[in-house]
Amino acid sequence: MQDASSQHPSPQHGALQDARFFIFGLGFSSLAFARRMKGRVGSLAGTVRTKEKAERLRAAGIDALVFDGHAASDAVREALGSATHLVQSVAPGDHGDPVLAAFGTGIRAASGLSWIGYLSTVGVYGDHGGGWVDEATAPRPGSQRARNRVEAEAAWTALGAERGIPVALLRLAGIYGPGRNTFVNLEDGSARRLVKPGQIFNRIHVDDIAAVIEAAAARRATGVFNVTDDEPAPPQDVVAYAANLAGYPPLPDIPFETADLSPMARSFYAENKRVGNARLAELGVTLRYPTYRDALTALWQSGAWRGR
Repeated sequence: MQDASSQHPSPQHGALQDARFFIFGLGFSSLAFARRMKGRVGSLAGTVRTKEKAERLRAAGIDALVFDGHAASDAVREALGSATHLVQSVAPGDHGDPVLAAFGTGIRAASGLSWIGYLSTVGVYGDHGGGWVDEATAPRPGSQRARNRVEAEAAWTALGAERGIPVALLRLAGIYGPGRNTFVNLEDGSARRLVKPGQIFNRIHVDDIAAVIEAAAARRATGVFNVTDDEPAPPQDVVAYAANLAGYPPLPDIPFETADLSPMARSFYAENKRVGNARLAELGVTLRYPTYRDALTALWQSGAWRGR
């Protein structure tokens, strides 16, 4: 598979060449962004939860520091002090945003900081009965997890206003990409065609997320952006498409009502909406994978579906 940076033209060429990025939470999405930007910015560092993961990433050339979600460290404070761009992808808990709790004072004191990107979720919109929502739609969270996100968005927005720094709230749809996709589920036997009539979801390929973060940072974008593909689709259609590509026999339909699901999985099906992404045009982003068919076909044909 092509490197992520070769899949999307870089916005405002050179705008970030001297940028110093700090990323809280080098997980699936933000790590894709870090890999995309490696060697193309002034500096880039981020946090992981364990010493072992930090060592693996450092061996791969990514400056990783440990933040367990609670204790602040001098190493992280020092890196924050010189950051010009901050990306926050650590999920909030019932007691608020752990990054603000541990490092809020340092972030407020970071004199060179010029932009903050907060990775949130389209889950903040709640259930709309399959109807459309867009960036102007008011959040209507239906779970405690989503309420925590809304509160964290507000806290980061308030910090930006206090400092006069633009804050982009990047609300992500269901994330997939190399190593995390329906082909992996088919191979390990966990794929199922759950059918709940009328249910619809949006998705987004991880490399498109990375491109959006770059574009938002380059433009010092502010406000809400829905980071999602162009085609909401029933989940069973995605499974059927992947199975056909990979040569699996058709999976049987499983009625949602009789499915054995975890409380977390069931909660996702409690919300049904179509999410619009019109503001991505303001960032100059053209999605590499505007539909699940584009992404799954590329993953399968490249052999990258097992992971990088």
